[in-house]
Amino acid sequence: MWPTPVTLTGTHVVLAPLSQDHAADLADAASGLEGLWYTKIPSPEGVPAEIDRRLALQAKGSMLPFTLLTPSGRAVGMTTYMNIDAANRRVEIGSTWISPETQRTGLNTEAKLLLLAHAFDTLDCIAVEFRTHAMNHQSRRAIERLGAKQDGLLRSHAIMANGTLRDTAVYSILPHEWPAVRANLTARLARPQS
Repeated sequence: MWPTPVTLTGTHVVLAPLSQDHAADLADAASGLEGLWYTKIPSPEGVPAEIDRRLALQAKGSMLPFTLLTPSGRAVGMTTYMNIDAANRRVEIGSTWISPETQRTGLNTEAKLLLLAHAFDTLDCIAVEFRTHAMNHQSRRAIERLGAKQDGLLRSHAIMANGTLRDTAVYSILPHEWPAVRANLTARLARPQS
């Protein structure tokens, strides 16, 4: 199986293999994130089922899910390598959500740095992809701040739970872009967080 579960440790965040041991903290973290129609974040009571769903996709080889932990060990969100294409050494970083109080801190920036470093430096990926709803402007700006380039827009790509059609914005980072992206993320982490 490629990639295999791993723990990635930084200063602001630890990315640990997702497990039901994190369910109670994750349910607390999901509180206050309800009502975002353009993204899928589990309700607090839906967290255990979402953990099971992600672990089932891991068992099939299409996802490697992580829990985002604070340095003190409190679970504050989830992220994944998803749409894994082992034959072509490609992964997508996605299905990410973090608690409201950890947004706009170094936690998510460092999580992306750790995931990208592992993808390019250890897994030797030829591309790392990001996808988001075209209407999720906050996510699109965050992806662009990483240094990812937009590949295109997949129109009417998926049917959302509320019946609307999702246009999906697709971005990627390639190996030759990774050194500049790493320098950008490292510099961002060195600045005081607001």
